[in-house]
Formats: sequence, C-alpha cells, structure tokens
Amino acid sequence: MSLQKIVFSSSLPRSGSTLLQNILAQNPRFYCTPTNGLFELLYASREQFTKLPFFLAQDPAKMRLSFQGYCRGALHGFFEGSTDRPVCVDKSRGWYGYYDWLCEFHPQPKILVCVRDLRSILSSMEKRWRKYPHLQRPDEDPSGLKMRLAESRVAHWLNSVPVGNAITCLMGAVEAGHHRAFHIVRFEDLTTNPQQTLRGIYDYLEEEPFAHDFDNVAQTTQEDDSHYGIYGDHRIRQKVAPVPPDYHETFGKALSNTIKADNAAFYATFFPEK
Repeated sequence: MSLQKIVFSSSLPRSGSTLLQNILAQNPRFYCTPTNGLFELLYASREQFTKLPFFLAQDPAKMRLSFQGYCRGALHGFFEGSTDRPVCVDKSRGWYGYYDWLCEFHPQPKILVCVRDLRSILSSMEKRWRKYPHLQRPDEDPSGLKMRLAESRVAHWLNSVPVGNAITCLMGAVEAGHHRAFHIVRFEDLTTNPQQTLRGIYDYLEEEPFAHDFDNVAQTTQEDDSHYGIYGDHRIRQKVAPVPPDYHETFGKALSNTIKADNAAFYATFFPEK
C-alpha cells in the first residue's frame, strides 16, 4: 500500500493523545507515531528560509511556492521512509498552533486535538512534581519561592512549557476560528465512551470504522521518558476506562475553582456544560 493520507494529532499535555495513538494503531491501515519531531524539522527549515540571503535575494513569490513544495515533499517523504501503511498519524503539539502555515503545503489538514479539564491536567503535573522530592526538579529556584506553594506551581505551569504554551496556542486557534476545522477529542469522552468517540474520529477522517479492542490496547508507540525529565510519562493503561477526577483532592476546592474561573474561555469552548 502507498501513502494516502496524513493526519495530525496535536493535543494538550496529559489529555490522552498517547492513548489515542495506540488505539488507532490497532487498525492495520494506520501508522501512528510517538511524540515526533517532524514539525520541528520543518520549523527549523522555515527559520532558515526566512533569514538566509540566498532565498531573500530571489523572487519572493517564486520562493514562497518553492518552499511550499519543499515542505510538502519533506512531509510525505518522512512517512514514505517510515512505513508502507496508507494512513499516517503524526503526533506533535506544534501543528495546531501553525494551522495557517500547514494549510499552505498541506491544504485542509485533518487535526485531532485531545483536550482535558485543565484542573486534571494540572493535577497530573502536581502529582509528578511530588513524586520526585529526592531530585533537584527543573522548575525549582534557589530562593524556593516560585514553586513552594501549589498555587505558585499552577501559575508557573499555566505560563510555561508544556502546559501554558499549548493552551495559549490552542486558544489562539479558537480566536482565529481554526478550531472549527479540528476534531476535538475530550479525554473524559475517550475514556468513558471510547466506541462513540472513535466513531466520531472515523467520520471526521473519512475512514471506514474499525472494531477496536478497548480492553486490550497494546502500547505500540515507544518513548524513552528520561529525555523529558520528571514530567515525562507516555505509558498507557491496557484497558480504556474512566479516570475519576482528583483535582479537589490534589489542590482543594478553592484552588480548583480558581483554575476554572481564570480559564473561563477554555471551559466555555470545550466544556460548556461545566
């Protein structure tokens, strides 16, 4: 089989994107990557194209078309060198933040975006923070002020990589209206009603439905989490099952309510019932 379709999986941290990749990978038509660096390769090329005099000295319109062809060829070439499966799902948080650029060399892209209640995302970060008291954690500072309180840690994560920039880029896509072209996959829906959730995904991808086994999801994407520091955790549970929210236990009701109130636009867009 030859490459027929490239899909982009671009999601918030801790929102089920690794789980979704491994569910989709059960379908023999699908090649699903772990967290991938293809976006970063193209982004680095974009930087060089923007500043190198060799391109600046030529006709801008022609160079723009040439660069679009380069990106298109790189995108397809990467997967033609990776697999013979016809549908490739590339997992990278960068795609939805650069939707306009992506459309230039891959028109009408299909983008799967996993989201989750921000309080649960931050609770997951907090639990990873607490798990390693014996290590010098990357966000700590000598004064001990920035990360001493849970409230301070939440503020830091909401304004830094990976959580803050992912939320900001997603809300930027909402502001521009791009999210209407995405397929939003809520973690809460994926884990409580996976069959219906996957049905919606297949409809969006214009692919024939597949009988997935949600009780036995093998981990086909492999990542060495030591490269991601204390927050790296790309392991999945074998069985898809609801994950009860624990943010009240982690943060208390006051801080949990503050997180929700301070991110009203996010909740209004993706969790209007809350």
